[in-house]
Formats: sequence, C-alpha cells, structure tokens
Amino acid sequence: MNVMQTAIEYLKGVGPERARLLKTELQIHSYQDLVHFFPNRYLDRTQFHSLSNLPQNNSEIQLIGVITSIEYVEQKHGKRMIATFSDETGSIELVWFRGYKWIRESLKLNTLYVIFGRLNWFKGRASMPHPEMELKENYEQGVKAAFYPIYPTTEKLTQKGISQRVIQKLVASLLQEHAESFAETLPDYLLHHFKFYSKKEALWHIHFPTTQHELSRAQQRLKFEEFFFLQVQLLLKNQQRKQKIKGYTFKMVGPIFHEFYENHLPFLLTNSQKKVIKEIRNDMGSGKQMNRLLQGDVGSGKTIVALFASLIAIDNQFQSCIVAPTEILVQQHYQTLSELLSKSEVSCEMLTGSTSKKDRVSIHEGLQNGTIHLLVGTHAIFEETVQFKNLGLAIIDEQHRFGVAQRAKLWHKNDIPPHILVMTATPIPRTLAMSIYGDLDYSLINELPPGRKPVKTLHRFDKNRLQVFAFIKDQIDLGRQIYIVYPLIQESEKLDYKDLMDGYESISRSFPSPKYQISIVHGQMKADDKAYEMGRFVRGETNIMVATTVIEVGVNVPNASVMIVESAERFGLSQLHQLRGRVGRGADQSYCILMSSHALSDDGKVRLETMVKTNDGFEIAEVDLRLRGPGNVMGTQQSGILQLKIADLVKDATLLKAARDTVKQLLKNDPELVSAHHQCVKRTLSSMRIDSNIWNFIS
Repeated sequence: MNVMQTAIEYLKGVGPERARLLKTELQIHSYQDLVHFFPNRYLDRTQFHSLSNLPQNNSEIQLIGVITSIEYVEQKHGKRMIATFSDETGSIELVWFRGYKWIRESLKLNTLYVIFGRLNWFKGRASMPHPEMELKENYEQGVKAAFYPIYPTTEKLTQKGISQRVIQKLVASLLQEHAESFAETLPDYLLHHFKFYSKKEALWHIHFPTTQHELSRAQQRLKFEEFFFLQVQLLLKNQQRKQKIKGYTFKMVGPIFHEFYENHLPFLLTNSQKKVIKEIRNDMGSGKQMNRLLQGDVGSGKTIVALFASLIAIDNQFQSCIVAPTEILVQQHYQTLSELLSKSEVSCEMLTGSTSKKDRVSIHEGLQNGTIHLLVGTHAIFEETVQFKNLGLAIIDEQHRFGVAQRAKLWHKNDIPPHILVMTATPIPRTLAMSIYGDLDYSLINELPPGRKPVKTLHRFDKNRLQVFAFIKDQIDLGRQIYIVYPLIQESEKLDYKDLMDGYESISRSFPSPKYQISIVHGQMKADDKAYEMGRFVRGETNIMVATTVIEVGVNVPNASVMIVESAERFGLSQLHQLRGRVGRGADQSYCILMSSHALSDDGKVRLETMVKTNDGFEIAEVDLRLRGPGNVMGTQQSGILQLKIADLVKDATLLKAARDTVKQLLKNDPELVSAHHQCVKRTLSSMRIDSNIWNFIS
C-alpha cells in the first residue's frame, strides 16, 4: 500500500482520540489528507514584540518571556486561570477560560517561553486569551518558517488542545519522515517547461515557506496540478465517450433542411449562427454521439440553430425533441417553431404537464408511429410513457435547471443514445464552462441578429418615480408596451419593499382605465389565468404587464420596449440580465430602467453599475462570478466539482487555461497515456475515484 494512504491515527503524535477529531472536524483521514491540508493564510514570524511596545489593536503577535505567577479568579460560571507573563520591559496577563487544568500541569514558572496569540485590549490594558505556548529551547529545535502557517480549524479542536502549533508539528513530522513517499504526479518535461517545483519541494514550501517567492512558486505548482487533473478527467471522459458511445450517423443534409433554408427562413442567419450549425452538422455526421454546449446571449437566435439541428435529424428519418424548464418557455418555443414550420411538411407538437389526456394519447401515438417529427416539452418528456419511434436528437434548453438523473432518462428512449445539444442563455464565464462543462464540446453565438439595437439601461432612485411614469406614458403613446417586474408577491415584515399588489394598485391609479390596460402575472396564479393574462399582453390588448420574475425566461413580445425592474438591488446579475433580454426584440430602441432605494450595499452598487455599463452577458457573468463565487453562480447541484482546495477559478483563470491547453496537447499526442513520461499521470488517475475530492489522489 502507498504510505500516503496510511490512516492518520498511525502518525506519531496523533493516536485514536486525536484521529477521531481530525476526521470529524477536518475530514483528515490519512497521511495524504494531512499533507494536502493547506494553510489558508500566513503570519510573519520573524518579528517579536517587546511588552513595552505592543500594537494598539487586536492583532496577532509573538512574544518571548517568562511566567512569573499563576492565579485563579472566580467568575459567574466556574473560574478562569490568569498567568502573569513578563519580559525585561513589562508584563501582560495570559488568560484561560477553559481546559486550564491540564495546561497548568505543563506550565513552568520562570522559564523562557515563545508565545503567540491575539491581543485583547480592555480599558487600556492588554491581555492574551488562550495563547499558543512553546518552551524557547523546543521552539529553537523545531521547524523554522518565516511565515507561520495558519490552518482552517474549529472551536472544538482548539478546546481539545489541537492548536495551530499541534497541526504544524504533525505536518512537519509527516514531511520530514516520509519525504521520499511523495511520488511525482506531473511529467518532467512540464516541470521543466513551467519551471515548477517538484512535488516534494512544493509541499514543503506551501507549509513552511521562508520567503514570499518560495510560497508563490509552491502555490503555482499546486494550483496548476489541481486544474491539470480536473481537466484530465473531463477531457478523458469526452475522449472515451467519443470512442465508446456510438451515435447515429446523419450522413446527409437533405431536402427538408434545404427547402426551409432557401424558401422559408424569414431572415438572414448571422455568421456566428452559420458557424455553430456547421459544428453541429459535423458532430452529427461523425458516427460519434454529439455532446455539445451551445451558449448564446439572450436574443442571439439559439432557437433557429436548434431548429436547423432538428431538420438534419428529420432529413435522416429521425425524430427530435426540445426540452425546456417551464411551460411558458415551452409555449414560446412551440409558437416560434410552429410559425417557422407552417409551410413545411415537418410535424411539430407540444407536451407539458397541462396537456389534456385526449391530446396526450394522440401525441404518444404520433411519437411511436413516427408521424410527429419534433416534440417540444417540459420534463413531461422524461416520463416513461413517452416513447419515440426513433429519437435522434435531444436539445435541452437552460440545462442547469434539470438534474443529471432526469437528463439520463433521454438516453434510454432508444438503444443508441440520441445526439445531445445543451443550450443556455445564462452566460457562463469561460473558466466555469471549462470546469463544469469541460467534458462537452463548446459552441458560442456571440453576435445579435441584424437590426437589433442594444437596450439602453438606466438606474433611477425611488424619488425619480414620477419622471419614470411620464416616460412610460410617452412610450405607450408611441404604441409600445411596458414590463414592470417586482421581486416579491407578499409584503416582507423585515424588508421595506413594495409588494406586487401595492405596486399594481399604485400603477392602476397612475395609469387609469379605459385609456390604459394592465395585465398582472405572478407565481401563485393558476396556469390558465396566467396564460390568459400573458395572452392579452402578447396580443397587444394590454399596455403594461405587472409581474414577478415568472417572465424572466421565454416571453417574446417584440412590441415591448421598456423593462422596469422594481427594487433592482434585490436581484442577482444574471437575473437582471435575463429580464433585460425580454425587451429589445423588435427594431425600436428599447430601455431597461433599474429602480432602487438609496440604501445600496457595495455589491448592490457594483451590480447596478455593471448593468448600466455593459450589455455583454459574458462580462456580466465574470462580475457575477467575482461577487458570488462559482458554487452560487451554478447552483448547488452543479458546484460539487468546483470544491477546489487551493486553486481559484476567478483569480487563477490564466493557470486554468494553461492547464487545459496542456492536457489537450498531452492527450492529442498520447491519448492512451502509454508514454513513459506519462506514467505518473496514469498512476495518479488510476487511484482516483470520480466522486471524491481531487486532492485525495494527487500525491
């Protein structure tokens, strides 16, 4: 067995009780876990303070001196122990509120100690609670580091005497006693090319650096390694899937595709759309299963790309389906596709939770006998009762809203899994896409259809409301329609935000009927009522749509030219960007007005300033990633893969790209990892379990 897999209780100084605490509190089970338990910050330990010249704040400091006396002081609950600690210039009180019985047994009076801890000032006098203490002679014999490593810890560990110094000593003894057990994980030529430390050097310098330069080099090496093995897993998975999973070969782009392109396409495709259709066409003709992520900003024309992909499948005698997360979005897709296909022989149907039993029977029949070519639906498509004659292509829209298990159900609709195209209008920063969807091929639509004008975004405070209402009236006089979106349906007791119904009443007073007509839509309405109100707005029978974020995705009203977002500071950046994408769909100039109170948090200010400054979804996504971090941007179900130990997707984006490019080249030259240079990579990979923390395997 690899020494690094040894259970932590066998390390000198640990034993069964400490091992139990290290496992439950810090998930340290083995030598390997401990050596990859990295400090989260460092303190300068070259400096010692004299007691006559202490910093006048609660900073962490280091002192040399002796304990001259110890006493116990009664307090409300039990006692506290106080020791007087002195050097040649003065004295300070050291205080213990708990665990002092065994501490007292080890303390020696009038013997030199090195102590370290945080100052606590009260009424002009400094004390130090629960300091870390070491006899000066032991300190001088121990590992010297100019930077003192501070490890993540818990209160329970501190109470049980597992201090920073204890963890430090355990790491030091492990590094000293088993230095030869750290197998190299990266090929020599990469270490040489990037001027990286060896694995052994990197581990020593990450825990006990003597200069900032050593620390930086160790961090670079270990961050690269973490990204490297994440990318090896993702790219190998993609490579192996292409080798193992056969896909339907769609050999031709046939008459249905050409007839539609030449005679029924109502607008010109952008170069970006043409490029993506070509990439999809190549995938579907390769004999390998397509797994492609298509990213395109709101309104960039992903639906038409999805239609062309479907027509390729239909030309090759296969069926296609488009799955979307909400009924509103499904209706939107269905309406768009039905209009586009109205002069074509392609049969398109819609299936959602509210499809009637009678319609379901006929849809199930049409899917099984192949008379339905294209099905648009919600997760209702995943149900076992929905059987296709031959499903060749599955398109999943806004896929982060579907669980992996749900998506897998599409694979089992046939003996051979269909080609998969994943679409999203939520711009994902490149670093996240490389990490979360790194096993998918990647396409990007990065230009808007011709004739679209960028939406003008403005930030206004509540006090400007009358001017905003005047602007709305001007727009309605020009024949335009308006969205007004609220974050809440019911008044929150804690937050002074206008609730939707209050807002609706206030708008009704400012825009009285019969001159103005107002629709209202929110999540607590019945589906039929919602559809009725939406329908009135889509047909232009109402001027204003007052809504909650149910309209975030999928309502397409080209005549709507103004989006007002109330309490905009309460929305996330991606939500604001999605809402803004509901306007600007016609040829007229459109506006997005972000209303907020004056009381804005720093993050709130950054979000609103970003929206006003740019329409670029990817720039917005990068800011969102900086503000919220990867787990929150993707949602919990997608964030598991991103629990990186030392690397940071935001700060280390260049390193991630370097790692991915390196892995691509490596697998291109040696896809089976047979070269002698790559045995260290192969060995590391073979000890990996996909569902575990990557650092459990890299040693």
